[in-house]
Amino acid sequence: MSRETSIRALLVEEREQLLARFNKRAADLEALVRARRNESDDDEHDPEGETLSAQWSMRAGLLESAREDLQQADNALKRLDAGQYGECAACNHPIPAGQLEVRPFRERCVACTP
Repeated sequence: MSRETSIRALLVEEREQLLARFNKRAADLEALVRARRNESDDDEHDPEGETLSAQWSMRAGLLESAREDLQQADNALKRLDAGQYGECAACNHPIPAGQLEVRPFRERCVACTP
C-alpha cells in the first residue's frame, strides 16, 4: 500500500466517523425541535432542569462544530487529490508528520496557526 493510499484510507475513515457524528447531532437537534413544538414556550421557569432553549443552543453549537470538522475532512481529501496534503497552506513548508498524526486534517503548521 502506497503512502498516499494509506493516508487516503485514514482520512476517509476519519471522515466517515465525523459524518456519523454530524448525522447524530443533526438528529438530536431535530428531536429537540420536535419536542419544542410539543412543549410550552415558557420553559424558562422550570426549576427541575435545563431549559429547552439552553439545550437547543448547546446542540446547535455541537452541530456547527461537527459541520466544521466534516468540512476540514473534505478539504484534506481535496488537498490530497491536488498533491498538497501535508503542505502548510500559509508558508508552503511541509507540516511535520507528528503534527499530521495528531490532527490529520491540519492545514497549517504550528508556526502558522493563529
